[in-house]
Amino acid sequence: MKNNRNYGLYAIAIAIALVGALALGVPVGTLAILAIVAVCPLMMFFMMRGMHGDDMHGHGHDDAPKDRDPHDHKPFR
Repeated sequence: MKNNRNYGLYAIAIAIALVGALALGVPVGTLAILAIVAVCPLMMFFMMRGMHGDDMHGHGHDDAPKDRDPHDHKPFR
């Protein structure tokens, strides 16, 4: 899977938002709390992006046994 995202642009946008918030008088403590609250969803977003397209159960791959119908959805035992 190719990753063509430029995360540097995201970092610049976050830095601009931080400086803008500080210029508007938002307390640093409030920004710290917002950063802590945003860490979990951001981590999930970036970690789950790496799983896009991966199929954990093997459906749609050519590794199915050759002696059964590929359209048969019963478990193979």
